[in-house]
Parts: sequence; structure tokens; C-alpha cells
Amino acid sequence: MKFPFIAEGIWRQRLIDGKVHWLSDELIDSSTLYIPQGCVCYYREVEQEPVIPFDETIIFQDEHILVACKPHFLQVTPGGNFVDECLQNRLRRKTGNDDLQALHRLDRETAGLVLFSVNPETRSCYHALFEHHKITKTYQALADVGTEEMPTKHWVIKNRLEKSNPRFVMHIVPGVDNAHSVIDCVEQRAGKGLFELSPVTGKTHQLRVHMASIGHPIMNDKVYPVLKPKTADNFSKPLQLLAKKLMFVDPIAHVERVFYSDRELLSIEG
Repeated sequence: MKFPFIAEGIWRQRLIDGKVHWLSDELIDSSTLYIPQGCVCYYREVEQEPVIPFDETIIFQDEHILVACKPHFLQVTPGGNFVDECLQNRLRRKTGNDDLQALHRLDRETAGLVLFSVNPETRSCYHALFEHHKITKTYQALADVGTEEMPTKHWVIKNRLEKSNPRFVMHIVPGVDNAHSVIDCVEQRAGKGLFELSPVTGKTHQLRVHMASIGHPIMNDKVYPVLKPKTADNFSKPLQLLAKKLMFVDPIAHVERVFYSDRELLSIEG
């Protein structure tokens, strides 16, 4: 693929800046040999990249993994208008480890725990946890519930999610199930409910769609149940969805790991 409007000098500078790499994340420089059919990735240049005025925290780190808690509005990996301003690149700068790589994703609008690999030699062991559904993830969400009695309610939702129009919006369609969530309302006060959500599968926007499908869309969701006009981020009204807990058996240390986010959603009384 050729990019006739990007000058050779720009590409050379991108190589020097470490912005061009193979799909494996191995950096490409001016001495790298050509590989037929190789997949080359690069971070596109973004002028006046938005700055997200919230900080991430590192919950845990050893020689193999790092667990971080990201704030709302911060993207996990480069994409769209965000390249340097993403969790992965922030953590690479903070730790000095350019091998740091996210093992899974959260929506930009969602806050909470993200697991990273810090050691390429053991990365596949942790990728396998996700491939074989050996990671237990628990989320919290706030939604309006009115006066309906909620705390004993329990939902097991199985349906099929596919991309809609526009493509970033998911919707429920007939067909074989590909999305599975378990949802419980654990507390209710002042017309709001605190929900615990356990995704069995990991489809895009799955929890947001499933909360809307039971009649309780997550507070401040600008996509579900109805897509709202695009506006600038309102930092005072984050999506009330939080990746609260991660649990798995560490394939290297052979011990159970349980991590909790240090963040909280808006008060249920708010």
C-alpha cells in the first residue's frame, strides 16, 4: 500500500520515533529487511491530540504482568484521535518499558482494570487465559430504576449482537447466541440502582446493550438505547460503568490473582 501524500522524510522520522512496527509489536527501522506479505502497523499523526485530564493508577506489577486502573475517557491503545494519549503509551512512558502491551480492551468511556503483559517471552501464557475464558471479570454500573423494587432481581441474558449502522453501534438480532451476560441489582437508593455485571463473552459494547435491553440503560450512555448527536466529552458526566474486579490463576506463578479497582462510580445517592 502506498501513501503518495506522505513525504519520505515523514516516514523516516516515524521510524526514528519508533512509530512503525510489525503486527507482533517488533519495531521497524531503516535497516529492517522487507518481509513479503508482512503486516506493518504505524501510529498516524494526530494534530492537537486531546488531553484527558485524569490519571491512571498502577495496581500491581511484577516481571510478567502489570494491572492498571484507567480513568473514564482514556483509550486503552492508540486509535482515532488518540495516539500518545492512551493508557498503553502513558504506561510505557511511566515504566520505561516499550514492550508493555495490553492483553484486552475497555471502551474509552469505561473506567477500570486493564491487564498488561510486560514480558514478551511470557505474553502468550496470559493471552491464553483470555482465549480459553480463564479470566473472571466483574463490572459495576449505575442506572435509573425509579421506584421499582430491584435488589433481588437477576438476569441471565443470551442473544446475538452484530454491528449496526453506524458500525460502532451494536444491536440485538435473531440468530445463534454470541453474547452472554449475568446481571444483578445489588443496591437501590433514591431512584438509582447499583448493578453487578459479569460478562461471560466479550462482544463490543455487550454490557451497555444488555443493560439497555432490560430497560435500565447505564447512566450517561450516549449510544444506548438511542444514539445521541456527537458532542465533545463532558468530563463531569462519565459513563457509569466500571471494570471493578479481575480474577484468574496466574499461569506462571500458579497462584490465584484477584485485583480490585480503586475507583468508584458516582454515589448511588447522587
